[in-house]
Amino acid sequence: MPAYNAARTLERTYQEIPFEIVDEVVLTDDSSRDDTIEVAQALGIQHIMVHEKNKGYGGNQKTCYRKALELGGDIVIMLHPDYQYTPKLIYSMAYLIANDVYPVVFGSRILGRGALKGGMPLVKYIANRILTLFQNILLRQKLSEYHTGYRAFSKEVLQSLDFMHCSDDFVFDNQMAAQIFYKGFEIAEITCPTKYFEEASSINFYRSAVYGLGVLKVSIQYRLSKWGIWKAKIFRN
Repeated sequence: MPAYNAARTLERTYQEIPFEIVDEVVLTDDSSRDDTIEVAQALGIQHIMVHEKNKGYGGNQKTCYRKALELGGDIVIMLHPDYQYTPKLIYSMAYLIANDVYPVVFGSRILGRGALKGGMPLVKYIANRILTLFQNILLRQKLSEYHTGYRAFSKEVLQSLDFMHCSDDFVFDNQMAAQIFYKGFEIAEITCPTKYFEEASSINFYRSAVYGLGVLKVSIQYRLSKWGIWKAKIFRN
């Protein structure tokens, strides 16, 4: 769980985790300004890492993934502690990987009516659809969205990705997806209801614009590399 100012939602998220199949919970606090660490400790989370300085969304994930691999996790699932995504889907996501159906699973807000029904702002929904269309064309894939924060990976996939050289910002997720496809892995999607409310994480318009441009850059790099034009190591800072 990559956490930032998640004190008000962490307990609700944690209580829904299916511990009959989850062995370890890893939480990284990215220099929160609230009581996220204290709440995590009160809940009994054993693996709590703390960034003294804010490293960003991607930097936060890097710490989580490193620790999960260090603990020997066979299936690693990223769950935001802001309660925007339901932990109840962990069953289904883990099942697909554990039974060798797919090595990576995304929880999609776009499949079905989950996004708008859950309160996703219309502007964000439209931007999501436009960016996803652009990405599908350049990556030659058919995902319903690339921008979900609910993701499950097999150990083998995570170990094969050069995620430590990805961005520390929000475009990290898209660099990871590009690497996954570039290495020939497939990504499954399951319908994911989502909740938008005051405590849920969100980024402002400027950060959203920077993120969108970063997504376009990653997609173009991917296509150029497939054509043999881009020779540098792709999907990195």
